[in-house]
Amino acid sequence: MIFESMNDAVGNTPLVRLDVPASEGTQVYAKLELANAFGMKDRVARNIVSEARRLGVLRPGAPIVESSSGTMALGVALVGRSLGHPVHIVTDPRTDPTTLAKLRALGCEVHVVAAMADGGWQGARLDRLAELMRELPGAFWPQQYSNPDNPGAYRVLAAELLADLGPLDALVGAVGSGGSLCGTGRALRRSLPGLRVVGVDSVGSTLFDQPDVPGRLQSGLGNSLHPNNLDRTAIDEIHWLNDREAFAATRELAREQQIFAGNTSGSVYRVLRHLALTAEPGSRIVGIFPDRGDRYTETVYSDEHWAVHRLEELACSDAPVPVEYGTPVRSWSSAGLGGRPAGPRHLLFVEANTSGTGVQALGTAAGLGLTAVLLTSNPDRYAGAAETGCRIVVCDTNDASALRRTIQERFRREEIAGITTTSDFYVPAVAALAEWLGLPGNDEAAANRCRNKAELRRTLEAAGVPQPRFAVVTDAARAEEAAASVGLPCVVKPADDSGSNDVLLCSTAAEAAVHAARILAVETNVRGLPTARTVLVEEYLDAPEYSVEMFGDGGDAVCVGVTAKHLTGIPYFVEAGHDFPAPLQEAERAALVDAVTRALKAAGMRFGPTHTEVKLTARGPAVIEINPRLAGGMIPELIRLATGSDLLEQQIRAAAGLPVDLAARRSGHAGIRFLLADRPGTLASVDGTGEALAAEGVERVTVTAAAGRPVRPPQNAYDRLGHVIVRGDDAAQVAAALGAARQHITVRLDADASAK
Repeated sequence: MIFESMNDAVGNTPLVRLDVPASEGTQVYAKLELANAFGMKDRVARNIVSEARRLGVLRPGAPIVESSSGTMALGVALVGRSLGHPVHIVTDPRTDPTTLAKLRALGCEVHVVAAMADGGWQGARLDRLAELMRELPGAFWPQQYSNPDNPGAYRVLAAELLADLGPLDALVGAVGSGGSLCGTGRALRRSLPGLRVVGVDSVGSTLFDQPDVPGRLQSGLGNSLHPNNLDRTAIDEIHWLNDREAFAATRELAREQQIFAGNTSGSVYRVLRHLALTAEPGSRIVGIFPDRGDRYTETVYSDEHWAVHRLEELACSDAPVPVEYGTPVRSWSSAGLGGRPAGPRHLLFVEANTSGTGVQALGTAAGLGLTAVLLTSNPDRYAGAAETGCRIVVCDTNDASALRRTIQERFRREEIAGITTTSDFYVPAVAALAEWLGLPGNDEAAANRCRNKAELRRTLEAAGVPQPRFAVVTDAARAEEAAASVGLPCVVKPADDSGSNDVLLCSTAAEAAVHAARILAVETNVRGLPTARTVLVEEYLDAPEYSVEMFGDGGDAVCVGVTAKHLTGIPYFVEAGHDFPAPLQEAERAALVDAVTRALKAAGMRFGPTHTEVKLTARGPAVIEINPRLAGGMIPELIRLATGSDLLEQQIRAAAGLPVDLAARRSGHAGIRFLLADRPGTLASVDGTGEALAAEGVERVTVTAAAGRPVRPPQNAYDRLGHVIVRGDDAAQVAAALGAARQHITVRLDADASAK
């Protein structure tokens, strides 16, 4: 196999079947990460550096600075130097001569600290690293212990295992930074939810709440600190080995399997052999072997080293002793992590919508025992958010690097239960962050495909999903031609806005060109994000509109219900009200659901709620757009009132990895009508809300517009002034209640004019 560089050669490591005693039909494999040029951390270095370059955090030719005494230093050297970066490695006198020679041969500048600081050798190294970061403009520090791109590197390893083996039952790996085992295990569990993940630690390491024992001899696993990347919730069982047990197993690995490895691989080998004997017959078990043995010739493989450290005097068990989690251990022991005390569980929200459900979601998370964290650039946008008890973290949510940096600096990975949003504009950002953190979520490409309606149109066309005729315009001069191709009148709209903003029915090609030019001139949306600068010109379908509310769990999406939509008069398409469930014949409902199911599969939307708008034409359903998030316009509240199913809660449950329940508790009906102005003016008041609320069936009357605000007949959803929500036993009862409530309400403009 030919590669263009050593950087390209990272990965695709051998998977070797081990010849060990095992239960009937059980297969045991070693994933030889030690076969990378310098070891397993080559993957980590490549992923961290490539992501930093992609996001612009690391500029071409800028220095890379890392503190390491082992394989991470070598991985950074390999990747950084192959990409043309100066590499500075900070280390200490304990680093073995072989590693130092390799680093210098690769062209690194090696900084060896002379003495311990307050934090020991690690503290001294970090002090020197901080000096280098100040001295070297634009320098990048990979931060392997806290950077989620460390565990993210192992998604590729997981894919290699699945491609080579298919399903497996157990994964075993050593734990140091938390990257390899947690990253591989999380990625595998997306396809294998029942996977058993077994960690291996050293006696005297504090990673799993053991007392710290200075002077332990094992390297490459264990720690006296708790790395942010360690996610103990992703591990089912932990084994501890003392130095003698780990070193002896490493020698046995070389003798029995001809694998010359370091003590991390040896420790994994010892646990693998135990699991092989005790596994259910026919199991398939894989261990990750990270390191080669050349760095350990003077330690693990040296009889003199054993004698100096009196290793033969340590206990050496043939099998683990099961203990309760938290029990101090001195030799091979194991514990399930189910007994570990539960830590904080944060659900991160990247911004929210401002129609009510955004703030409501924060309170819902708290009701599920989660700590809601609102990441926002403008807390003032969310009235009532602070009263929900959520944490508010101010950061630049329009900057992917700033979002990542904020999360990385503030949260341990095991404290993050999930990440979500109720804002249309931030769905792609959340998808990217969920993938980065190994959390439940949709593919970023699918989220972007739905947000950019031009890309969605092309995708649905290729899949044969029914939709309006369309043309994509990026130059206003082509708009007239596009209008002629789809037919007049036509709908002209931005490819990536929300709330019916700038959606207009154009009667002439010239009018379409003018409106297209107006859209193309808009460079940022209401949240300050850059627009796609793309216009869709679409066939106008004069037919009833519905939305199909679906919910996915990673497989096929389930239909929660179909909503009937009431739109304002053309040329605008603002939603003036909704009825749930829509009054449809079963065949009509089935046709709508089938069209949306096909559309979601084509778009790649597999997880969580979606809100798809469809026209039911004489020829059948035609998909208008897929919104890759929960419905707005208070539709989730209508569904809750009608069925008892709280979709907002289910979205939060899905994001946090909690069980989802979409079952209806009752069979009712609900409706909403929005309060609108019928002419331009200044809002004086909305009167009669108390009387309307007292009417039979009325659940809520809400005014969202403040007096003194300029108002107009609605051109987008932001022009709505409030709403009335009712509940009833059937559609007729809901319609009557809505009509009666609206009779009480008067929208007054200016001093004494009014509009109903």
